[in-house]
Amino acid sequence: MAKRASTDSPAARAVALRRLLNHHNYRYHVLDTPEIPDAEYDRLFDELASLESEHPQLVTADSPTQRVGAEPLAQFDTVVHTVPMLSLDKTTDEKGVADWMARCRSRLDGADVEFTCEPKIDGVAVALLYEAGRLVLAATRGDGQRGEDITANVRTIKSVPLLIEADDVPARFEVRGEVYMARRDFESFNERARENGGKPLINPRNGAAGSLRQLDPRLTAERPLTMFCYSLGWTEGEWQPQTHMEVMRRFERWQFRTNPEVRLVRNESECMAYLEALAARRDSLGYDIDGAVIKVNALAQQAELGAVTRKPRWALAFKYPAEEATTVVNDVEFQVGRTGAITPVARLDPVFVGGVTVSNATLHNMDEIGRLDLHIGDTVMVRRAGDVIPQVVSVVADKRPKGAEAVALPEACPVCGSPVVRPEDEAVARCSGGANVCAAQRKEGLRHFASRLALDIEGLGDKIIDALVERDLVRIPADIFRLDHDTLANLPRMAAKSADNLLAAIERSRNTTLPRLIYALGIREVGEATALALAQHFGTVDNLRSASEEALIDVPDVGPIVARRIREYFEVEENVAALVALVESGVAYEPIEVVVGERPLQGQTWVLTGTLESLTRNDAKARLTALGAKVAGSVSKKTSQVVAGPGAGSKLEKATELSIPVMDEAAFVRFLEAHE
Repeated sequence: MAKRASTDSPAARAVALRRLLNHHNYRYHVLDTPEIPDAEYDRLFDELASLESEHPQLVTADSPTQRVGAEPLAQFDTVVHTVPMLSLDKTTDEKGVADWMARCRSRLDGADVEFTCEPKIDGVAVALLYEAGRLVLAATRGDGQRGEDITANVRTIKSVPLLIEADDVPARFEVRGEVYMARRDFESFNERARENGGKPLINPRNGAAGSLRQLDPRLTAERPLTMFCYSLGWTEGEWQPQTHMEVMRRFERWQFRTNPEVRLVRNESECMAYLEALAARRDSLGYDIDGAVIKVNALAQQAELGAVTRKPRWALAFKYPAEEATTVVNDVEFQVGRTGAITPVARLDPVFVGGVTVSNATLHNMDEIGRLDLHIGDTVMVRRAGDVIPQVVSVVADKRPKGAEAVALPEACPVCGSPVVRPEDEAVARCSGGANVCAAQRKEGLRHFASRLALDIEGLGDKIIDALVERDLVRIPADIFRLDHDTLANLPRMAAKSADNLLAAIERSRNTTLPRLIYALGIREVGEATALALAQHFGTVDNLRSASEEALIDVPDVGPIVARRIREYFEVEENVAALVALVESGVAYEPIEVVVGERPLQGQTWVLTGTLESLTRNDAKARLTALGAKVAGSVSKKTSQVVAGPGAGSKLEKATELSIPVMDEAAFVRFLEAHE
């Protein structure tokens, strides 16, 4: 990187630094191809900030240092749009697209018409005004005629250029686009919020809208917002583009962020092929869309077509099945989980959302019900994205029926009648009965024990476990290993062959590994990675059982809360008795040799992504953990190394974005062999 020359004046150095930082902002936030590590960017930024602090007269409105957020506003000013921001007519089927294209051609006297297609981002529409290449105003769409001045907030969005340094920039022009949050950034923000005791965002669109309407721009600066530019509002000067695609290419050259999915199509069949292909990749785009926008490409033809009832005739929104819909909460039931957690579930009027019919939605816990102020009979907004469990995201308060009953936490477990308790430091209420008393906890505990990451008993599914518990044939995991052919064959929907297959699977599961066994016990807060760390640290179940909280905290990936949960588990006589019964029933594992001292990857965090062909994902994780590494499920600045197999997607992109080292599978195998 360029160092400050001794002959540089402060003003010249400030100009050079601003250009350099703007260039790297563009590479990082628009192209996703950074050229320098974060530390080098931070060094340049700090140098500019220091220079501007020493020489305040050098501060410019378009300086990268001014993105951090201005002083709080008293209110938003109103902005009148020079050209109205119109809404779009909509269709949901092929006939609607064909009819619209036919109308366009008819109004243009049968002229040839080209169209463009692009994703319809589920975000917030904004307009950006530039004068002499500088961003001077940003406004919300509002009612289409008037919006709100959100300039101070938009200036914090790093993908929005504050200054365009090009010879062909018009004197004044307006860019329109959509501000949104990428899914991974939304999830990361919520994860940090939960860790810090903050309030998570409801969904990416609401998060983007709320962030743009913060009166304190410094809060907006903390939100992971970005923007796709999708059209030219208007322009003054020599540049009068001929087509929408020309606009998009010019925007790219001026370093605006445009959607790479924009395509030119000539007819209905090409358009429908685009819409179907986009729908098939909808869940892998990394951001939420609710459809696609089809536009007439030639701007002269757009002008000739004009608009009607505040909707342009030259554009059409093709809507995919909704991922949010309104329905009514008929009841709230409380389900009991493996650890006794009481989870409220909304029973809904069936509603079609996200391509499926939804009749249940999770409410998480009583704090969430309180946040929603949910009552039985409320009309609610339900959201479903991809394969995520449907969630109630908001209540339509003005539709609440008179006398609607507030949702209350039951005093007794709905399954066993034991008292429900809620510790002061926890959001989750629990049944106090334990697995010995509560059939629901017993069923969920057995499902966990037989699951793929635990003892992996193939064929021991939910229905069979329900039947075994309801007939009091299995109370603790060891009882599974005492089942015989006749008992299994007499269960509903079981036959002799199925019983034989299940018995064979049970027999295979007797020989397991220590990490699997620890995970199968179902200790609160002990997941797959923690079980592996405990196994490698203590070597045997007996050593783990006798470990103090202080000794447990010494284990990588184990903190005070997890250590306390482990001790609490082994202090319950029934749990110890169930473990002894497992050993007596023939369940066995190979003890692990405990490694004393530092391991080669101690303190490092690795991430595996894509398909590994020469070894399984679990084997790879086990070998990395044996070397002292923590294997994480997502890439962050704390990640030390990424292993990318074929089909690697967003995690590989994130690693590249953060300049994190990446190795392919062949290099990974060589690395493991060298460290064995």
